[in-house]
Amino acid sequence: MKLGSRPDTFYSANGVRSISSEVHSDLIIQVNETRYLLHKFPLLSKCVKLQRLCSENPEPSHLQIIHLPEFPGGSKAFELCAKFCYGITITISAYNIVSARCAAKYLQMTEDVEKGNLVQKLEVFFNSCILNGWKDCIVTLQTTKPFQLWSEELGITTRCIESVVSKVLSNPSKVSLPNSQNGDKEVADKHKKWWGEDLSELRIDLYWRTMAALKSGGKVPANLISDALKIYTSKWLPKISRNLKIASSSNGESEPELEPSNSNSRLLLESIVTLLPMESNSVSCSFLLKLLKAANVLQASASSRLELARRVALQLDDAKVCDLMIPSISNDSDTIYDIDMVLNILEQFMLQKQSQQTSQSSSSTLINGSMIKVAKLVDGYLLEIARDVNVPLSKFMALSEAVPELARLNHDDHYRAIDVYLKSHPDLNKSERKHLCRTLDCKKLSLEACMHAAQNELLPLRVVVQVLFCEQARAAMAGGHLTGLPGNIKALLAAKGTGTSPCSVSTTNTSTPQAENQWVKSRNPSLSKSMMKLALDDDSENGSSKVKQSCLVPGRPGRTMFSKLWLMNSSENGNEN
Repeated sequence: MKLGSRPDTFYSANGVRSISSEVHSDLIIQVNETRYLLHKFPLLSKCVKLQRLCSENPEPSHLQIIHLPEFPGGSKAFELCAKFCYGITITISAYNIVSARCAAKYLQMTEDVEKGNLVQKLEVFFNSCILNGWKDCIVTLQTTKPFQLWSEELGITTRCIESVVSKVLSNPSKVSLPNSQNGDKEVADKHKKWWGEDLSELRIDLYWRTMAALKSGGKVPANLISDALKIYTSKWLPKISRNLKIASSSNGESEPELEPSNSNSRLLLESIVTLLPMESNSVSCSFLLKLLKAANVLQASASSRLELARRVALQLDDAKVCDLMIPSISNDSDTIYDIDMVLNILEQFMLQKQSQQTSQSSSSTLINGSMIKVAKLVDGYLLEIARDVNVPLSKFMALSEAVPELARLNHDDHYRAIDVYLKSHPDLNKSERKHLCRTLDCKKLSLEACMHAAQNELLPLRVVVQVLFCEQARAAMAGGHLTGLPGNIKALLAAKGTGTSPCSVSTTNTSTPQAENQWVKSRNPSLSKSMMKLALDDDSENGSSKVKQSCLVPGRPGRTMFSKLWLMNSSENGNEN
């Protein structure tokens, strides 16, 4: 909008701003560091504020001096108002209407002193043009920062937010395109985010008020609210710290970690948490965990962290291991990652599933499926933290035991985590190593995992015995009778002698524990007793040493302890027949 028709005749000389005129100046106005040499007549005729100041402080000299400290908008805003008084052409847009409106308010350029004054003209332009334009509303909101109190008092902020909200509510997705083609889907996705990108330019207080109003309207789908929050977070959260620490992950890749920043960053994060839609699965688990990582680093409020943890627990089966690697900032822990937070999430997940099973018995299949996913997730997480030498056995076991036994269909990943923990913690005593392996079910290990475990000198001997025994029992159950040394046991014993390198882990079908126990009792009484004796011998240091010499030291297959046991068992079976 353009106001006035006269050309601009303001000029600067000796640090003073003046206007070319045949009439001598009779008024000096000081605005911050800028001095203006002007005339009373055009200014006082439109500015009630200047009228009062001149009447209250009459000057005996020809030039009267008026000081305007803390003028809203500074010298630029004052000069715009002064030019309006002189009839000089000025241009009003979304970029300067806030400062012009605040300056006109300060100078009291109202209809009371002259019809068609600046305040009235600015109001008409604001209501008819600014509020009707989407971009103009956003820009105007952005320019309110230096004039927050003025903007609130004049209703500029509230009216702009209401205008923005009404435009989004009228058409939150803008257009609907068919999803049959990838190109159309990409265009549709961009249209769905048409308002999220623009709103991300707002500072957090205005953004929060706008998003809160959108949520309360009830017309914007929860997934669109979530998408908008992701856009805003990705735009501002990485700017929390310019100096990112680089931590090396287990796969050798570098992973940035945010450092604690100021209170504004915490406010931003905590505000985002309060805006998260409550609808189920409206926010991805990955996004929630990213927020939780940032909340830990920024030392956000306990309520924000607990709320995020609760939300993560609701959909933990959708998480990935990398998402759970939450950096630890606790002074009480030397661990790299916040294990307590993950344990808290896991416990909440289990409580929720138990509650669902109690109230909805028909959904037990779904619950078991989610628990199986979480069991694999936990084993993957255990593998990552096992490399940290500062992870205490108590926390490692707490995580391991938090997963129901039936949820682990296969124990290969669990065994790998235990193996890494043993290597990273070589000072574990015999009792601690036994405790560590307490959750390992040898019957659920694949052949490759069993071959690795049979050669693993870090494992307690009792576990090695169980591994070999379970593989022998599995082979026998597969054939239904014993005709010789099973092929997989031969492979295990041969590997012990040749030093075969650990194999990659894969899944395998296993027989039930009840069937294996029945086979042990009915078909192999002597072998069962011998195996039990080996396990019991492991309770004493001398016994353990003797067993290791007999079982773990390479030798001819026919002379190993297990070959003797097998021959003894075969002989007894032959006598029975």
